[in-house]
Amino acid sequence: MAANREIPKRIIIAVGGNAIHPAGIKGTSEEQVAIAGDTARALLPLLELDNELIITHGNGPAVGKVLMRQALAREKVVPMSLDICVASTQGVTAYILMQAFENALREVGNPRHVVGLVSQVEVDANDPGFSNPTKPVGYFYTEEQAKGLAEQMGWTMQEDAGRGWRMVVASPMPNHVCDISLVEALASRGTVVISGGGGGVPVVRDSRGVRNGVEAVIDKDLTTAHMANVLGIEEIMILTAVSKVAINFGKPDQRELDEVPVSEVRKYLDEGHFPAGSMGPKIEAAIRFVDGGGKRAVIAHLDEALPALRGETGTHIVPDA
Repeated sequence: MAANREIPKRIIIAVGGNAIHPAGIKGTSEEQVAIAGDTARALLPLLELDNELIITHGNGPAVGKVLMRQALAREKVVPMSLDICVASTQGVTAYILMQAFENALREVGNPRHVVGLVSQVEVDANDPGFSNPTKPVGYFYTEEQAKGLAEQMGWTMQEDAGRGWRMVVASPMPNHVCDISLVEALASRGTVVISGGGGGVPVVRDSRGVRNGVEAVIDKDLTTAHMANVLGIEEIMILTAVSKVAINFGKPDQRELDEVPVSEVRKYLDEGHFPAGSMGPKIEAAIRFVDGGGKRAVIAHLDEALPALRGETGTHIVPDA
């Protein structure tokens, strides 16, 4: 893998939902603000660059928390639809990150502005994802707890990559990021733009152009790849909790991937190396991005963002030679 790569002038970075709400915390406001501060400090070297920077973020843990809160209070408070839950958590997460990023910038004397947008993303009403829920949201449970929740709440529960059981919801493919021209205009002015959070609020549009929300959660990595392709951005970075992608994960022959052509990664995906609940969507997003004209998709640890962009660490998925 080539180190000392030139830092791109235009980039989209996807930050996992655990950057705000990792497993193991109670989820208090104070905890979320503190964790966002850690995220801001980790990304500060990128925030300080003279570049066009768009940041997306996950919201699976937060959406799951809202759904659980609604389930517990359903006899007294009318529950919100899933699209409104996504919009709510998107706004809250953007606010916390926006404040944390600007505070980190001001601490080093940088006047750069950050803005958070509530983003609608159009999906196909006939997308097969609606009939086959696959997107994990919320907390991890034991199998016994999951069975109880399925009976009590009517939730669809699935085992998630050996880490426990989680609620899964419909996850259609993103087709169009509404107002993406606004994202581009703000980024071109040097503003850090937080957009497409949680994959965007899922909406469908009828023949008259009227939009309505739908019960789903779009994968934020797929939305990130789509946005980059539409905007002609040649490099994306997906930040997660591991330094590199691995095949045969957890087995004696586990092997980390450095720079890999997209055809090789596609083969590993087809062979089942990347579970749907964890690394699978990130790999699928990277493949879609490269197939759509992208030059490099980097998957790396949040704390190693700048070294990964330089080619010093991370997994780099590139077009076939």
